[in-house]
This record gives sequence, structure tokens and C-alpha cells, in this order.
Amino acid sequence: MLQVIRRLLEMIRFSHTLFALPFALLSAALAWSREPFRIVDLVGILSCMILARSAAMAFNRLVDRRIDAQNPRTAGRHLPAGSLSVGTVILFTAACSAGFVASTLLFVLREEPNWWPLYLSGPVLLFICAYSLTKRFTALAHFWLGASLMLAPLSAWIAILGLSDLLTPALVGGAVFFWVAGFDILYACQDVDFDRVAKLHSVPAWLGVRASLRLALGCHAVMIGFLVALYLMTPELGSIWLIGLIAVGILLAYEHWLVRPDDLSRVNKAFFQVNAVVSVGLFVLVLVQLAAR
Repeated sequence: MLQVIRRLLEMIRFSHTLFALPFALLSAALAWSREPFRIVDLVGILSCMILARSAAMAFNRLVDRRIDAQNPRTAGRHLPAGSLSVGTVILFTAACSAGFVASTLLFVLREEPNWWPLYLSGPVLLFICAYSLTKRFTALAHFWLGASLMLAPLSAWIAILGLSDLLTPALVGGAVFFWVAGFDILYACQDVDFDRVAKLHSVPAWLGVRASLRLALGCHAVMIGFLVALYLMTPELGSIWLIGLIAVGILLAYEHWLVRPDDLSRVNKAFFQVNAVVSVGLFVLVLVQLAAR
């Protein structure tokens, strides 16, 4: 059983929760600066984020298992390699999905119940799972993934404050949308030849690697624009946040320096290491800024 659990966590790359979770907590921290902190809200946000992402990742591995088996880069994944059975992953997906919906009930337990997380749980789960099917019909799949992760800061804010003052989480969500789309385009450059042969849709397969790298750079420039707009429109943020954005810009520039049209060997370093630092770093910046105020 322990081995199965370990393989399931490896399959969904549980450690990559770092990409979306810090933005949900960043949005929650800004919401808590306007609303009293409740431990039940924190537990609910963590539970919902982890379970929703786990369900979506497991569903992705299920629907992509035959494609993964044909791609030399992904043939060693658990389902194509046979180290996990389809039935086990289906049960895991169903359990995480049910756990996600059940976790939204934590927000109903407050003195002033908030039913919005429960009402929105089904549409959110369907949307983030549908990403796994998009590369079969559109090259904009990267932007669907960006929209899926954009829901993290929006959902965390709604879980705490409901549907009031949505400009702040919308700006955070806009930054996440272009950040994720940009780094997913970079990551997809590794599979450009396979995608064309398999008739799968992606920006690199459509535009080529060189143009895709330029588009990814443009997405990350727009991300910085959203973060600057967040500074201008959010009274809780000040000079510490603005100075931190310079460091984020340098990190993103380093990410694009690592990946060259004629050398994709450092894509994984750019994808995993740099982006984890960006997401965690922005969350820490908000905490330091709020503490300083």
C-alpha cells in the first residue's frame, strides 16, 4: 500500500503543487488583510488546492496514457510502464474529486457560511480536468492550463471574501494565466517533433520553436505587467513588493536565457527550478510586505 501511495504521488508530481499553491496563499493573505484570519479557511484552501490538482493530474495521466506510451520522453511514466494499474488511478481520481468537493464544506462551517466554494466546485473541477483533452483539438491548450491555474488565486479569495472586491484576485489570476502559459510553451518545445507526428496541437508544433520562445517571452512580459498593476491597484502592497518584482523579472530573463532554439537541454531546469522560486518568492514577498505594514 505504501508503495502504491508513493507511486501515485510520483505520478501526479505532488511536489509541483508549489506552482499553484503559493499564488492561492498569496491571494488568501491579501484577503486576510481585509478579513479576520480563520484556521478553517486555511485548512479548506490547502485541502481544496491539493485534492483538485491531484484529481486533475491523475485524470491527465489516464487520458494521455496511450499518447505517453508512444512518446520516448514519457514512456516511462507509471501507467505506460505498468507500475500502476488503470483501475487504481481511476479510484484515486474519483477519491480526490470527491474529497475536493467535500473540502468546500469547510467554508460552510464558519459563523457566516460561505456556500460559493461548494456551488463552484463542480464547474471548477470540470474545467481543470478538461485541459487534458485540449491538445487534441487546439494549440491554445497552454492557455487553458494557464486559465486552470488562474482559478487558484480567484478561488482562494472567493473562499474567504465571497464575490466582493474581485479586482485584486483577478490581477493575481491574470499574472498566473500568462506565467503558466509562457512556461508551458517552453516545456512543450521538447515534444515539437512528436506532436507533429502524433497530430497533437501545441504552439511549438504550430509556430516552431524559435517563434514559440518569443511568444513565451511575451507572455512573461505581460505577467510582469499584471504584477505591476496589482501594486498600483492594491493598497496593501508597497515598495517591498515593487523591489521584489525586479528580482522576479531577472529570474524570468534567466529562464529564457537557459532555453535556446538550438539547445533545449536545459528546459527542465528552467521549468522546475526557476518557476518554483518565482511562485514561492512572490508569496514570501506578500508576507513580508504585509508584515512591514
